[in-house]
Amino acid sequence: MASDRDILPAWVKPAHYTVSLHDLEFGGSFGYQGTVTINTNINKDGGFSDLVLNAHQLKIHAAELKTGDKTRSTKDISYDEKRQRVTLDFGEKIEYSGEATLEVKFEGTINNIMAGFYRSKYTPKGEVPASVAKDDEFHYMFSTQFESCDARRAFPCFDEPNLKATFDVEIEVPKDQIALSNMPEKEIKPSKRDGFHTVVFERTPVMSTYLLAWAIGDFEYVEAFTERKYNGKNIPVRVYTTRGLKEQGRFALDNCHKIVDYFSEVFQIDYPLPKVDLLAVHEFSHGAMENWGLITYRTTAVLFDPATSADSYRNRVAYVVAHELAHQWFGNLVTMDWWSELWLNEGFATWVGWFAIDHLYPDWNVWGQFVTDSVQQAFALDALRTSHPIEVPVYDGLEVDQIFDHISYLKGSSVIRMLSAHLGEKVFLQGVADYLKAHQYSNATTNDLWSALSKASGQDVNSFMDFWVRKIGFPVVTVSEEPGQIGLRQQRFLLAGDVKSEEDQTTWWIPLGLHTGDSASASSLHKTTALTQKEDTIRGVNEGFYQLNKNLTGFYRTNYPPDRLKKLGEARDQLSVQDKIGLIGDAYANAVAGYGTTSGLLALVERFEDESDYLVWSQILTNIGNVRSVFSGSEDISEALRKYHLKLVTPAVEKVGWDFREGEGFLLGQLRASLILSAALVGHKATVDESLRRFDAYISGEDKNAIHPSLRRAIFATAIKQRGDSAFKAIKNEYLSTTSIDGKEICLQSLGRVQTPELAQEVMSFIFSDKVAMQDKHSGTIALANNSKVRPEVWKFVRDNWDSKINPTLSGNLVVLERFLRFGLNKFADEKVADEIAAFFKDKDTRGYDKGLEVIDDTIRSYAGYKKRDEKVVREWLGANGYLA
Repeated sequence: MASDRDILPAWVKPAHYTVSLHDLEFGGSFGYQGTVTINTNINKDGGFSDLVLNAHQLKIHAAELKTGDKTRSTKDISYDEKRQRVTLDFGEKIEYSGEATLEVKFEGTINNIMAGFYRSKYTPKGEVPASVAKDDEFHYMFSTQFESCDARRAFPCFDEPNLKATFDVEIEVPKDQIALSNMPEKEIKPSKRDGFHTVVFERTPVMSTYLLAWAIGDFEYVEAFTERKYNGKNIPVRVYTTRGLKEQGRFALDNCHKIVDYFSEVFQIDYPLPKVDLLAVHEFSHGAMENWGLITYRTTAVLFDPATSADSYRNRVAYVVAHELAHQWFGNLVTMDWWSELWLNEGFATWVGWFAIDHLYPDWNVWGQFVTDSVQQAFALDALRTSHPIEVPVYDGLEVDQIFDHISYLKGSSVIRMLSAHLGEKVFLQGVADYLKAHQYSNATTNDLWSALSKASGQDVNSFMDFWVRKIGFPVVTVSEEPGQIGLRQQRFLLAGDVKSEEDQTTWWIPLGLHTGDSASASSLHKTTALTQKEDTIRGVNEGFYQLNKNLTGFYRTNYPPDRLKKLGEARDQLSVQDKIGLIGDAYANAVAGYGTTSGLLALVERFEDESDYLVWSQILTNIGNVRSVFSGSEDISEALRKYHLKLVTPAVEKVGWDFREGEGFLLGQLRASLILSAALVGHKATVDESLRRFDAYISGEDKNAIHPSLRRAIFATAIKQRGDSAFKAIKNEYLSTTSIDGKEICLQSLGRVQTPELAQEVMSFIFSDKVAMQDKHSGTIALANNSKVRPEVWKFVRDNWDSKINPTLSGNLVVLERFLRFGLNKFADEKVADEIAAFFKDKDTRGYDKGLEVIDDTIRSYAGYKKRDEKVVREWLGANGYLA
């Protein structure tokens, strides 16, 4: 057994499961009975007397082992709760090697914590069959979420990614409900229960337990077919919803069948299953889950109504559909060998998901989105001491949930984008296709991918990518100028800016993307392509213009001398959207870490008031918002920065206007929504007045079309900030009555703009009432945490209600608890608060969210250090530039 991980004994391997579920309770205790028959291969020298499987919160009634012509029953069944295992003891030594069949009878519960086999509450539209589970207020649908280690909550199994097997599934359900699984329905068998029958599904391909799925409910669907033929047939593609919502699945459906065809060509392997089902699940801990052939989604990630949805969700649905479909090959067909290589699944699916959306929607500037969103978020987490390498040791499967984070997904995908840019897209995708063909229906490692890419490119990929994947952090490249040449120095970038020499031992291979020439428009690629040592001098650099990391394809920060930053700002019209985002993002990060200054950032950003691109504005508003957040405790600086922000956005918001025109671009609509929200919150009078006028017309019922769906968040947030209690009540009521699929999320985000401690406490109490689904409790909390006026109330609420509300409500699903804490408490810039948080959790069992607490601590202390260091400089610059009263 590998000592670096806690895994099941290696001498027994599953080959096939038959999972049979019956006597499901559609109400009451929501129990169910099950039988699982597992065909195994046993190879144990010296014999054995027991078998160990994974099981969690299941009751095993009996088990039988058939070896050859002999059948033995268990004499003792014991549970190891902590390791989520069950030991089946047969009471005698069994000398046997070869094929054996294990049959286990068990019972479980259809829980309400979004893990394993669980139930989701919803309010139905239209008539509902009498058999559908319900209570006084809600109806329920049933579905599964097994990744990473929750198949064991639904049935006893060998729940590790490299223990692949085939699966037969049969479920006894009411005749008037629909049952779904990974494969199409094979047959319907009669049941002894009145009004029930048993649905039997076709056998799955060889796959990991975490990809098995099933669902039961009052479902309906919209359907399309792939244009390509697979085994002579067009594959049916369906989006399933609970009754009354299916038409909102059309946008996802249209994307889905095109992407299946596109990936089949890109990966040079046909989609391997006979169907693709997408299911909208009313309560869902993640965004979506790539179960093979039955992909599950939270409703806002798969449903879209052009009449009532904010347009930002169009982008989200398209991308999440593509990401999950990428997994059907990269993750499902070829699976990581162990959870330490989770990034192979997630990093690649993130990159190739955007790659597909770029193919379908070239006008969306997908790589600009990627740079302002994915790359910057990855930088933010990886700039902490408490970050982890992309490929991170995982001792047991229970640790893995905490690495479903911005490192695995976003740094992973950023590094893949960097490699693809270096090798060339065509060569890169050929290497990926070769990798998939070589390892299909089995498991693979990072080195297997590097080998395939090395072969396809003729380059030693491992030699320059290894550190990016296996070492923590990323570099900042500091530039110094001399006539005709530049000096470059790489060191590890830390947000706290205090890198110790022992933390700076890595020498990364850094693709320079150096462009130089008389001017930005005349620049061309320099012959020196990479920095491969700690320091180097690059000659032949034209002082008229030069720029590193063109289009931000390399995963590193650049620290230019102040004068060069100014010159690049002056040449901004010649820079790409990605270049501008990189310039601003780097200037901000260097200011926080102390490699640059906040005054340098503020002076650079001032030049962008005539900017017209949404993605560049998104970067500006995020970074200036963070600076304002850090200095919010100093009244004079806070007010001066508000004036700065107001002056910056005024020309842009006045130019973009209020009206969405037929046929205008997606990104222009996003710019309008973003600028109106930003301008109103910093007090742009005309925007505030118009927002309130529209709010009153909408809330009074006088004109329900007064607010465009994409402007709800901006207008609701403005009303909450300006009107306080009356707007709070109105938006709470909107939350309870909205029928728009994204309405609840938007209302919660808006409630976070309250301005008094009393209202903030009311918001938190509302979030922790049964009116707000568990999956959404972080949405409103994050909005409050981002609001410096009431931020302390979030921590106060957590502290005062930990034992009574927070822990009991969220601890059943540690993914949700960790996310809630990490994003709810990481915005402070005060070491005193960091000390309080650390002291509060010191004596608690924090397994499952301990890494989140480390991130919170590191982030707060880094921002506190930044505030202390730059406060004087910021005050001086604001005074010199006329912003201080």
